[in-house]
Amino acid sequence: MPRLFALDRNFPQPIVDILSDFQADATLVSLEEIDKHMSTLDDWELLLALHHHADPWDGLITTDSSMLAQGPELATLIQTKLTLVVAVASGHNPVKASGLLFAYLAGICQRTTSDRAQVWRLNAANRPPEEPWDFLKRFAEHNDRSAEDVWTEFKLSATGLARDPLSKH
Repeated sequence: MPRLFALDRNFPQPIVDILSDFQADATLVSLEEIDKHMSTLDDWELLLALHHHADPWDGLITTDSSMLAQGPELATLIQTKLTLVVAVASGHNPVKASGLLFAYLAGICQRTTSDRAQVWRLNAANRPPEEPWDFLKRFAEHNDRSAEDVWTEFKLSATGLARDPLSKH
């Protein structure tokens, strides 16, 4: 049975609608669809409202990481045993927040329980590029060879590099 999550306004509905077609783990409903007054509540009141709602809400999905540093929100979260999913460091980028959510949603749904509160912080590290030569070295080590031997075996000749594989089609 799919999990039921409330979704704050920072997740654009067109993106959510399209991506929801490709996952069956959760039903995501915007706060406005649940109740037009939800967006006027303090965050702790929002959690409490989900807890008391007629539908069995599993939790809230948001980009508001400040909830993780607020006493009333944390206490209410623990008492209501809801799951809070926070797309951290997505800033005001709704596409990034949506991508983070859908990348992790299946795993979150599989591990969410109704007997205790949970916090899921979704983050995408903005790392520098890695050197391909480092991967070649690891490949060589894994195959008990030197990187130079692997390079010599697999590098293309000047003629091979100049040949377009699609030119014969």
